[in-house]
Amino acid sequence: MIFRQFFDPASSTFTYLLVSRENGEALIIDPVKSQSETYVAAINAMGARLVHAIDTHTHADHITALGDLRDATGCVTIMGDMSKALCVSQRVREGDLLKVDGIELKAIYTPGHTDESFSFVLNPAKPQAVFSGDVLLIRGSGRTDFQGGDARRSWDSIVNKLFTLPDETVLYPAHDYKGCTASTIGDERRLNPRLAGRTESEYVATMEGLRLPNPAMMDIAVPANLACGQ
Repeated sequence: MIFRQFFDPASSTFTYLLVSRENGEALIIDPVKSQSETYVAAINAMGARLVHAIDTHTHADHITALGDLRDATGCVTIMGDMSKALCVSQRVREGDLLKVDGIELKAIYTPGHTDESFSFVLNPAKPQAVFSGDVLLIRGSGRTDFQGGDARRSWDSIVNKLFTLPDETVLYPAHDYKGCTASTIGDERRLNPRLAGRTESEYVATMEGLRLPNPAMMDIAVPANLACGQ
């Protein structure tokens, strides 16, 4: 498998491109509209063919590239079955598998940041990595105060789902704001200050007390993303 991590500095968003070495089929996770040409150029340079474009949830801080990539490549656009985006080609449920040759992703419903958030486990028979969207971040977790977010559901998604993966599972979130690029499930279980040694009630109190401003692009991004960025 060929793996590429892209970073959009305007929104601090990570995008992940996975390409099969067997036949060049590819999938991309959480692509950003302003970076569409970069992704297409990378895919073409590898002689690959984009099969799936996935959003982990309806983003509020950037506009998705799902629609642009579908138009440019003919790929299938994918979100969770709770998504309100009517333009999505395919919806996944808990436990569904997405496959390209030699690559398998298992969909895990992980609400909390939003009520429709999904994470995706790479090669679930022996987990190598998890793409967590915004629910679990490196030494943090995604806010829970809009788009149907809920701190107790966030706790449940992280502790009872993501933290049951093997310690060595690499964590690839959709964002980082401090220059980190990856972590592991074991490190987050031990070192994440919002979660390590905390009770559910303590976590909920922390999340409900954050009082964060809305993302700068929220009023533009959410409606656009319900239309796959178009």
